[in-house]
Amino acid sequence: MKKIIILFLFTVGVTNAQDVIFSQNFLVPETLSSSFTGATKSSKVGTLHRSQWRNYGLKINSNYVYFDTWFEGYSSGLGFSFINHEESGSNYNFNQLNLNYSMAFQISDTWFFRPSISAGYGMKSYGFQNLLLEDQINVNSNIINTSSIDPVLLQNRRSFFDFSSSILFNNDDSWIGITLRHLNKPNISLTANGNVPLDVFLSIHTKYYLPILENNQTWFTNLSKIYFLSNFMMQGSVNRLDIGMQYIFDDKFSFGIVAATNPFKNVDENPFLSSISSFVGIKWQGFRFGYSYDFNTSKIINTGGIHEFSVGYDFEINIRLLDRYKCVSYF
Repeated sequence: MKKIIILFLFTVGVTNAQDVIFSQNFLVPETLSSSFTGATKSSKVGTLHRSQWRNYGLKINSNYVYFDTWFEGYSSGLGFSFINHEESGSNYNFNQLNLNYSMAFQISDTWFFRPSISAGYGMKSYGFQNLLLEDQINVNSNIINTSSIDPVLLQNRRSFFDFSSSILFNNDDSWIGITLRHLNKPNISLTANGNVPLDVFLSIHTKYYLPILENNQTWFTNLSKIYFLSNFMMQGSVNRLDIGMQYIFDDKFSFGIVAATNPFKNVDENPFLSSISSFVGIKWQGFRFGYSYDFNTSKIINTGGIHEFSVGYDFEINIRLLDRYKCVSYF
């Protein structure tokens, strides 16, 4: 039986389409910026799976896959990334493949500058077969028509080219970056003659080393590091600020906590604190494993939470010991 979906909600969902935001973006920083392409001075590959609201009517799954490598002679990184996003209730499906290129320039004794560009091809579709539109309902005869002349049904798939750019500044322990996605504002309308430009997505992200343990020289503190994390995001009228902390022990074990906030509330009903994310990471012989769980703090209840699992592998990790171009702090 077809589901009745209010057209207004559909229109709002399309015109305010948002990028997928992963909770493990500080464990898998490729999701933040293409400037992390080749950032370990070797080849790396990985994947990330996000499962959201499993107990809710609208189940959402997102997947991210990446591979990149480093060319020392050109001080450049090259790679690709692929993202898939699915919503069970609407049969909405989004796929995009990106080609990423970055460079590294040493601008001082300790700081590096890493600009990058990304070109992608995206495709999104919607399950119009699940929609019941107004002109299909015959109130007088209580009959549901099988066809509709509504223009929204004339096209259920949209493909587009997408261009993004990022910059990153880093030293041995900290980094700060800016990402601008959808610079060409691609048309994502699913109607035949519609024109809905995708809003530019802005992200300002920081991972800053806090030397608060350096005054207490013990075996434990010498192997411990604490970082301040932040990521401000804005797309159209929607904004979000993630702030948190991360602890790393011996560059092998990590855990952290991040709070997602709405600093400029455009809707009175939206809470200032929308969720709290906890994550843990483990490194073992070139592998990197991560898990995160989001605790919902909004009025939506019994959603089943948000789970993320990640795994990655760094090839030739000993090459980082070379002092040609230092790597970005990466965990």
